[in-house]
Amino acid sequence: MERSSGILLPISSLPSAYGIGTLGKAAYEFADFLKAAGQKYWQVLPLGPTSYGDSPYQSFSTFAGNPYFIDLDMLVEEGLLTKKDIEKENWGTNPRYVDYGQIYTSRFKVLEEAKKKGYKDALGEISYFKKNNPWVENYALFMALKKHFGQLSWQEWPEEDIRLHEKAAVEKYAKELSEDIELFEFIQYLFFKQWTKLKKYINDLGIEIIGDLPIYVALDSCDVWAEPQFFSLDEENYPVEVAGVPPDYFSEDGQLWGNPCYDWKALKKDNYRWWIRRIEGAAKLYDVLRIDHFRGFDEYWSVPAKDTTAKNGKWKKGPGMDLVGLLNKKFPKIEFIAEDLGEPSPTVVKLLKDSNWPGMKVLEFAFDSGESNNYQPHTYDKNCICYTGTHDNATVMEWYKDAKKKDRDYASKYLGISRSEGFNWGMIRGGMSSVAILFVAQMQDYLGLGKYNRINVPGTQSGNWQWRLINGEITDELAEKIKAMTVMYDRTKLEKKPKPAEKTTKKSSKKSK
Repeated sequence: MERSSGILLPISSLPSAYGIGTLGKAAYEFADFLKAAGQKYWQVLPLGPTSYGDSPYQSFSTFAGNPYFIDLDMLVEEGLLTKKDIEKENWGTNPRYVDYGQIYTSRFKVLEEAKKKGYKDALGEISYFKKNNPWVENYALFMALKKHFGQLSWQEWPEEDIRLHEKAAVEKYAKELSEDIELFEFIQYLFFKQWTKLKKYINDLGIEIIGDLPIYVALDSCDVWAEPQFFSLDEENYPVEVAGVPPDYFSEDGQLWGNPCYDWKALKKDNYRWWIRRIEGAAKLYDVLRIDHFRGFDEYWSVPAKDTTAKNGKWKKGPGMDLVGLLNKKFPKIEFIAEDLGEPSPTVVKLLKDSNWPGMKVLEFAFDSGESNNYQPHTYDKNCICYTGTHDNATVMEWYKDAKKKDRDYASKYLGISRSEGFNWGMIRGGMSSVAILFVAQMQDYLGLGKYNRINVPGTQSGNWQWRLINGEITDELAEKIKAMTVMYDRTKLEKKPKPAEKTTKKSSKKSK
């Protein structure tokens, strides 16, 4: 990784006429904006299909793409939909925020219509897609079964044989639900067709995509249902232990995430092939992988599944370099980023050093008197990624408004921020000028947006993952301003212009007498 910078903006946050960002025109325009702004990276959140709560970190599959992101205008261009098919549906009324309930109702109606018109003609391409993505078969059956059982979690399915993924039951339902299975296969074919085209366009501009890979998968996912042997489940495939984090300064109960813990012994016995397949799948989507909750590779907080808080959990040993070293060996062309935020233990620090992956620094934490001070730029080494804030943080301007006065004053003094510069631009300058190999800011921070413009508030159950750009907010002038700062702090490689030809003057030669 070279010294560079990027912008964090989820696909869902792009503007569109259909209630949520898609892989269509606005995505291509944002890629052009990044190029004009001298940026090397576009960081997105996980691209998987979301479940209850709309979090991209709780997906029905670690491999699949989100049906919401399929661009409908592109389907019209291909003759799979008409404008009338789209316009008769309600996509929500507020362009700033995603209305997931309304989109869920409308999106699958139009995708079913597209399948009716295009499935047969695309059979050859779909067959090729399935051959290269063998996970699709289980995923499509899983989603068809969820539809069949009224969207219940697979652990609540009334038929025990299919709940336990027994072979005879799988074959039975594969026949009974064939039409819905075809629908979900077709949806994935469309998603990856559009994503592959967009990714090529982005990469051809010299821009790479950073994607988030949550260390855990959701309990209600095809991943756990289809391969329960790799998770900490009992004989009936119910969780024995679930993931979380212990009580701390911010939460006396800790955080109970509810994701099933891995059976690391079973994974190791299988030579970690599940994880290798997972990284191979992610590599089709992203150029750089940010591993969320990197600490879980060293040790993880295991909570009895029956508990209602994370208080009674205990630390258990993770795979460490046994897995991390294997990933480095198997995927030498993939850049990894370790999300190591918080108070890392000495063993986590050692694992990060041994992995040679860059860790993360968040500038908002640098000036928060409730946090440790190892996030201040003067403490960085080169091998780290500096963020103004992540998707889990307030925007810079919201942080400024809500911070204690002494923290605001300290930040302004430390960074040398003048009133005319603007606090958000001063914070961005602080990150840009740091020694960190990569600097990333949220798009909201470049726009100077405050309250009600953050992506997620951890620990809350509603109102998250909704924020969107509005048409016209990103401009050529903004791109020029960002580029000027990027150039100033040597985070972009400008195209070298040919040197002008040297001017020559002809001198008249005189014959000597």
